[in-house]
Amino acid sequence: MSTAREEILKKLSTSVHPVSEPPDFEQQVFPPVIFPLEQAFKIQFEAINGKVFIFQSETELFNSLKTYLQQFHAENVFCSEPGIMKNLVQFEIGFNEYAGVVKNMEVGITGCEFLVAQTGSAMVSSAQGGGRQMNISPPLHIIIANKNQFVATLEEAYSMIQQKYAEGLPSQIALVTGPSRTADIEKTLVLGAHGPRELWVMIA
Repeated sequence: MSTAREEILKKLSTSVHPVSEPPDFEQQVFPPVIFPLEQAFKIQFEAINGKVFIFQSETELFNSLKTYLQQFHAENVFCSEPGIMKNLVQFEIGFNEYAGVVKNMEVGITGCEFLVAQTGSAMVSSAQGGGRQMNISPPLHIIIANKNQFVATLEEAYSMIQQKYAEGLPSQIALVTGPSRTADIEKTLVLGAHGPRELWVMIA
């Protein structure tokens, strides 16, 4: 009489294992972008709890930003990118220049490298004025961008970042897709677990 082990081995030896088709690495993972880029980006980004504000001009953007920030004390708003800081001063928006780890930071204002419509992602890098920390430290992270930073796909974003830093890539390049989140505990979604609780993108 054969043992259970022998029966199992016999079945395995006579079983037919279908050969799976090799993966098609040329096939697109993401659906094509069929909307205007800014609309496609907004749909994707807001689907994951981010906020997108699109303005007709830089003046309109910074006037709106000034209104949004009135609920915060100026000493809790930080920025370290010269171009953005110049506009904050011009529009009389109170802020502190970021120069390291800050305990009382409530808002961090940065730029980005590109906005990817396909995934609703902002590409950021350590070459920006705030380095790495300004993308993860503030509870509210506000990204200031302009419409010529839109790209359709991830491939286009990676190609353009390589062109921009042809002489040497930044030590860190990351894609920020919505606020930080986790559902590790009881499958309950928690925002702000490992970074900003809120992420806004303001575009002119």
